[in-house]
Amino acid sequence: MQKIRKEYPGVLALDDVNFELRQGEVHVLLGENGAGKSTLIKILTGAHQATGGDILLFGNKTHLASPKHSQDLGIGVIYQELHLIPSLTAAENVFLGREKTDSLGFIDSALLQASTVQILSDLGVTLDCTKPVKHFGIAQQQMIEVAKALSLDAKILVMDEPTSALSDSEIQQLFTAIRKLKAKGVSVIYISHRLEEIFEIGDRVTVLRDGKVVGTKNIPETSRAELIRMMVDRELADQYPRQRTPPGNEVLRVEKLCRKGAFTDVSFTLSAGEILGISGLLGSGRTELARAIFGVDPIDSGTIYVQGKRQKISSPRAAINLRLGFLTEDRKSQGLVLCLSVKENITLSSLDSFSRLGFVDFHKEEQEADGYVRDLRIRTPHLHQHAMHLSGGNQQKVVLAKWLSSKADIFIFDEPTRGIDVGSKVEIYQLMNQLTARGVAIIMISSELPEILGMSDRVLVLRHHEIAAELGAGEATQETIMRYALGA
Repeated sequence: MQKIRKEYPGVLALDDVNFELRQGEVHVLLGENGAGKSTLIKILTGAHQATGGDILLFGNKTHLASPKHSQDLGIGVIYQELHLIPSLTAAENVFLGREKTDSLGFIDSALLQASTVQILSDLGVTLDCTKPVKHFGIAQQQMIEVAKALSLDAKILVMDEPTSALSDSEIQQLFTAIRKLKAKGVSVIYISHRLEEIFEIGDRVTVLRDGKVVGTKNIPETSRAELIRMMVDRELADQYPRQRTPPGNEVLRVEKLCRKGAFTDVSFTLSAGEILGISGLLGSGRTELARAIFGVDPIDSGTIYVQGKRQKISSPRAAINLRLGFLTEDRKSQGLVLCLSVKENITLSSLDSFSRLGFVDFHKEEQEADGYVRDLRIRTPHLHQHAMHLSGGNQQKVVLAKWLSSKADIFIFDEPTRGIDVGSKVEIYQLMNQLTARGVAIIMISSELPEILGMSDRVLVLRHHEIAAELGAGEATQETIMRYALGA
């Protein structure tokens, strides 16, 4: 890709970007949210057209007119946000638009299922391919996306944050598959904010900042500190800058909470100014517990106390009225209204505070939204930009701003830094410090153990839908948490 340029109204997304991919290599594309990574990939895959520049594919100058054209030329892609049809089965999603037929021209469902099972088996994954994908969790859906891309028999495979919802064991399965693809001569463009992955799977890395290439390095010849400096143009002395404050009064207590098939006999307390980390393997019941506390899903038994009073939280509205906020793990389908503007999404949960006699004070609403855009460094050309047009990391910041605007006293953060670059992560951690210093209490669910250890005052470990351990900050280590999570 030579001198690739992409302009949107009011935004220069890519500025003369040069990018080279060699046969059989994993080339990592790195940069902060809004640096231009996803835009570059969308141009390569035919989803967007460049304003200027050339693409040479296998030595030939090429114009990629559409995603279908890109696929036909041997380019497969796994986007950061899932692109599955919830009502179709895993097999139907994997071969969507490329259905295998029998001699009479009818779709051969058995062959679709067998082919999908084989691809997933090569990844070390076992799924019921006859079930609609809406019945699978985020991690399982991500593996279906991987299988969908691998089914194309692509010569170039683009992976945009493919491990964002995967457990450590699933990541290793994916890496095994990537190494097999490399051995066959397949080239991989790999985008990730998890720097530890880059050094394990990558061969070279190109860093983008503000739509420009900062540099390309051979991964054995660079370091984590150098890559961070190239990405953010500044030093990050402490990636987990937790400022601990003495815990205040109890603000939330959960006693013997149960929901069949989701979690059993869960009890814990949360104090003002405290960050309570919740860890555990995917499927252990972490997200299900958060949804129940926030009133999204009903509980079968147990009690919840908020500010010392027993409460029946039967809906998210009831939770918001009790000054709870919930940043969900799936921002696209549960955290945002993609067709609404940045401003409208930020103020969605707190419109009452901008309204009088049923009328919204638009000036006051705009001031509120503008403050959070500046404080959280949300990259958007204006407040009226639709949320669907933001990068994944900036979408996450908009969801965070929405709950900050609600002035909640108790926050539940489910994977709060998923898909967010290292510089923005530190900003969010600092914001969490500011909240706890004001007496706000936070429940933080995370799959990243360094994040759990670096930011939590206490850690709950869930295993098989039950609390396996409660650990203080001084006794929690990665080994201890994993031992309880695995039951070892």
